[in-house]
Amino acid sequence: MIKKNVLVFILGLFAITIHVSAHAEGLILSAPPRETAAKGQKMYGPVAVHLTKVLGVKVTYKHPGNWLKYQREMRNDKYDIVFDGPHFIAWRVAHLGHEAIIKLPGKLQFMLVYEKGGANYKNTDDLIGKKICGISMPNLSTLSILDYYRNPVRQPMIKGIKGGMGKVHKTLVGKKAGCHAAVLRTAFFKKKLKKAQRENLKTLVKSKAMPNQGISVSKRVSQKFKNKITTELTIGKGASSMKGILKRFGGKARSFIPAKANEYDGYNMLLEGVIFGW
Repeated sequence: MIKKNVLVFILGLFAITIHVSAHAEGLILSAPPRETAAKGQKMYGPVAVHLTKVLGVKVTYKHPGNWLKYQREMRNDKYDIVFDGPHFIAWRVAHLGHEAIIKLPGKLQFMLVYEKGGANYKNTDDLIGKKICGISMPNLSTLSILDYYRNPVRQPMIKGIKGGMGKVHKTLVGKKAGCHAAVLRTAFFKKKLKKAQRENLKTLVKSKAMPNQGISVSKRVSQKFKNKITTELTIGKGASSMKGILKRFGGKARSFIPAKANEYDGYNMLLEGVIFGW
């Protein structure tokens, strides 16, 4: 029994040493390269500054530069505090031991639509081999619809669109890219399109409703720090440092909320085992 207690003590001391070492070296905050490095610094920099003050260790925002580097750095477990979509969060939870701690309220859901007055598609198979407009991979919107096409030889062709959902819609109805259908967020469809625009579109399929974007932290972050980050960025003084993120991604949300245990489980499969995934 004494030997067992000594072993438990040593393992506990070892775990504490790892956390202390990681904290001493500082923590890295990152997010997808959806904006320039300068705009990213403006949006996420205040969060890093505030967490540095309340945690007592240096937190540095790191813009990944591009999607390939973001993927590589994430896979190599270089980030400690990350804000992004449910598929990425789920992947880190499953493969890197991350924990989701806070998120934006609401759900993410997407729909595959096409214009009325032309071809009358009955199911997703009718679009195999045809062109679909959507935000470029690995954006969640397009991946959520590609989940209906798990066979790589029986998939539509994806036309990557830059500029957000508004540009995707304009590309579809403008017929400049020759897209037969498009992937839109349900919230965009309901709130941003006019009635006439909505009535001009027919929905072929909707994805399941998923938890919103959020923040996960690495296993190098101690439980004490996890609790502090959660409190500070939801109801604490640090909530104001999140206003840039809320303005761009939060809609009418006033603050982040705590994430529930296991609510992101399984969404990593949108990235795994698919031709456009990881």
